Amino acid sequence: MTGELDLYGVFVLCLAAWMLLAFLISLVVRAILDRTGFYRLVWHRPLFDLALYVVLLGCVVSVALPLMS
Repeated sequence: MTGELDLYGVFVLCLAAWMLLAFLISLVVRAILDRTGFYRLVWHRPLFDLALYVVLLGCVVSVALPLMS
């Protein structure tokens, strides 16, 4: 497995692509949580959003690694 992706001649680190994907998923999940009123139960929203992003990044990496090898 190489550590980079070839996107039309531009080499991008896999981690950067996974981080972008996790961020896009995070935007969708945060919008859903905001509309449902879940954030009223959260004490510190930025800290919760960071933790949510880290968890989503871990999920994206754990799903993507077996697919790349």
